[in-house]
Amino acid sequence: MSTLLLVDGSSYLYRAFHAMPDLRTTRGEPTGAIHGVLNMLRRLDSDYQASGVVYKACVFDAKGKTFRDDWYPQYKANRLPMPDDMRCQIEPLHTAIAALGWPLLSVVGVEADDVIGTLAQQAVAQGVDVVVSTGDKDLAQLVGPQVQLVNTMSNEVLDEAGVVAKFGVPAARIVDYLALVGDTVDNVPGVDKVGAKTAVKWLSEYGSLDGVIAGAAGIRGVVGQNLRRALDFLPLARRLVTVRCDLDLPLALADLAPRPLDRQRLIELFTHYEMRSWLSEVQAERPANVASEASTPSGPAATPAAVSPGTPDGFPDGAHRAAYETILDEESFDRWLAKIAASALTAVDTETTSLDPFAARIVGISLAVAAGDAAYLPLAHRYPGGPEQLPGDEILARLKPWLESARHAKIGQNLKYDQHVLANHGIALAGVRHDTLLQSYVLESGKDGARGHDLGRLAMRHLGLATIPYEALCGKGVKQIGFAQVAIEQAAEYAAEDADLCLRLHDKLYPQIVADAGLARVYETIEMPVRDILFRMERTGVLIDSRLLAQQSNEIGKRLLELEAQAHAAAGQPFNVNSPKQLAEILFATLGMPVKKKTPSGAPSTDEEVLSELALDYPLAKILLESRQLAKLKGTYTDKLPKMVNPRTGRVHTSYAQAVAVTGRLASSDPNLQNIPVRTAEGRRIRAAFVAPPGSTIVSADYSQIELRIMAHLSEDPRLLEAFAQGEDVHRATAAEIFGVPPGEVGPDQRRVAKVINFGLIYGMSAFGLARQLDLERGAAQAYIDRYFARYPGVASYMARTREMAKSEGHVETVFGRRLWLPEIRSSQAANRQGAERAAINAPMQGSAADLIKTAMIAVQGWLDAEAANTRLLMQVHDELVLEVPDDELSRVRSELPRLMCKVAALRVPLLVDIGVGANWDEAH
Repeated sequence: MSTLLLVDGSSYLYRAFHAMPDLRTTRGEPTGAIHGVLNMLRRLDSDYQASGVVYKACVFDAKGKTFRDDWYPQYKANRLPMPDDMRCQIEPLHTAIAALGWPLLSVVGVEADDVIGTLAQQAVAQGVDVVVSTGDKDLAQLVGPQVQLVNTMSNEVLDEAGVVAKFGVPAARIVDYLALVGDTVDNVPGVDKVGAKTAVKWLSEYGSLDGVIAGAAGIRGVVGQNLRRALDFLPLARRLVTVRCDLDLPLALADLAPRPLDRQRLIELFTHYEMRSWLSEVQAERPANVASEASTPSGPAATPAAVSPGTPDGFPDGAHRAAYETILDEESFDRWLAKIAASALTAVDTETTSLDPFAARIVGISLAVAAGDAAYLPLAHRYPGGPEQLPGDEILARLKPWLESARHAKIGQNLKYDQHVLANHGIALAGVRHDTLLQSYVLESGKDGARGHDLGRLAMRHLGLATIPYEALCGKGVKQIGFAQVAIEQAAEYAAEDADLCLRLHDKLYPQIVADAGLARVYETIEMPVRDILFRMERTGVLIDSRLLAQQSNEIGKRLLELEAQAHAAAGQPFNVNSPKQLAEILFATLGMPVKKKTPSGAPSTDEEVLSELALDYPLAKILLESRQLAKLKGTYTDKLPKMVNPRTGRVHTSYAQAVAVTGRLASSDPNLQNIPVRTAEGRRIRAAFVAPPGSTIVSADYSQIELRIMAHLSEDPRLLEAFAQGEDVHRATAAEIFGVPPGEVGPDQRRVAKVINFGLIYGMSAFGLARQLDLERGAAQAYIDRYFARYPGVASYMARTREMAKSEGHVETVFGRRLWLPEIRSSQAANRQGAERAAINAPMQGSAADLIKTAMIAVQGWLDAEAANTRLLMQVHDELVLEVPDDELSRVRSELPRLMCKVAALRVPLLVDIGVGANWDEAH
């Protein structure tokens, strides 16, 4: 049967613009959306080549208003204006689509959805099947026996059963469903507080929107009241979300037959927009179906190898996903064992039973030795009727020598997780040479368009490929199954694709890293070595005193009850201190406190910042602030930490994420050990619960004032350099300069002002911020800042240079060469631009400090392995390393740590490391 392929071009355009990196020609013309849309069209063409596609069209919204704007003037009123960088790509994109042989449609006065709906209905009437490619949920109403939706970004295909599974209602009820829940994108309100579950419940009970309206009087509660308030608007809402299928279009189905390529036009376009691989295909008189060859903001990237026809995903000839191998017999396993033994670099990925790295067990392993040459080795799939698998324990034992061989180079995406999983099976993974997660992080962290470093986003950005989503195999929510229950043939495609794409991404990313000496240094000498140290730290964990934490929880609980009673007394009435709504009413309506800021919904805010400000003048706010802080301590740490003790090891095991903070700092989670407050007595007591086992001691090694020292190094200000060189108290020295008094006469308040200025300027603090923090008039704060810069002109000069570099290059760099991108530095929005300028000042210091502590970890671990093998790194918290040291190694470790940590970088000022020793972390800190 014939098929009509309809593409929602407007949906493609927006998705491609936001998913792709900020690709540009050497003249600075943006091309990301062009690359993205053409890649998705090519993928679609390939996927449906065998289905008998006879007709196709790409449909875009036309300029100007539509009939829906006449019905409802607020329709789509909340949409932001189209970005200039997107708008300028529309015309060349339309030209390219038409030149590739796609009929291009845009009808004035109606939306693309209506054109698609009308064409779909006409095709069905003529016995033609219809595939609509879109990411727009509204079009689910079109699905029927001959119409299905496909989403190329997620590989989701929706037929009639799929619509019910996704939305909970059949396609015929989608308009009723949308009218109830509303559509924020199109500014169709819906019924307040009614989400998907309530809408599905009502439609199941009452049959239709008309039935819901008729039964509105009997629906109780707040949602019932909201429904009754919306009754007058609901019929209009339904009209607004209904796709018209009866337009009088000036064309027939026969007009949508594919057209021949306009090769000359394509050559002109691809030449102008520097799309070299596409150009080479057209010039070779073959279809333009190569992988996306992204050009970069600074110029075009190296042109990738050309790909033959019939390989739209950028795989070598005959190596499409369907060619992935599934290893189910000894002969295949032996052949792959020989392959990986001979391979210069092998991609490894595990499929597991859990995301918890300490609980996860292996379900299967995927391997890839070259682009398109990948296989899946299922070991523990369990479902009725599945094929027989090779014996898991025996196969892992045979793989173990290769996995533990440092000589055999391996690559993966976030291999630290897989390393934990393999360790659960008694396998010590070695030979990890590369990690695409870290390659992307080093190369494009914070870069405009580089949103996330997961494999799916990387594949879309750099290869123009939409990966198979996990949910497509396992489902979502309560109905989600484990990977072991996934059919092996589906699992194999998903898993082998991960390994395959990892290798192909390495071929794209790694050459860009080694082309820059600074980035190569950060990746090869910092991020990759520290990856293994973090694995070891996570594996070690830290011992905690659960009984002490239980005691602290009990004490905090009593204090919270006392504070609640004090709050009720101060308010003059009882209220729920944990209810923002009640709290706002007490503070602002009853007691008349000033509203400092509002929530996005317009209600007065009662967040911590507001309470901190109000606490200066109102006792109740001070009580509430203390209560909130203690409740957070109790819920996050004293109650929770004992529950997180691993029953097998008796320790708490945090997870360190390398690829999160744009500055290079590590992030700790489950539990977060980097946010334990130390400014309060209760916070410090929590650290006392982190203890050493008998016969050992906790040692803390902390860089002193490291960001100020880096500021002195970068700015080369003579006075700052001298203060650190002479070992002076830098805050006292600054106070002496600002207030014009000898250092010996600096008072405590003057030193406090200097300290706030020293650290505040690092974070780009303005006179307004300084005035607020020190409770000064803004003029007095500005005078302090002016005096500071007069005394430290090198700092002022450095800041000016850094801002200019950021605006010129789009990034700044750390002392070690890490590149810190600032996408908002040229923003037309003043607030965004000023925020980026502040970040430009701070990022080199915070980033250099992050690089420094990581480099110190590498040096310390290397020395420990050689000289103090029983001492273990436990934690890294900002500028501090925490170690567990046996008593017989304590003397050597204590004396050696400062030397090791101070020699890892040659700055213009001396580094200083404070060493603390104790039975617990609080004593040592």
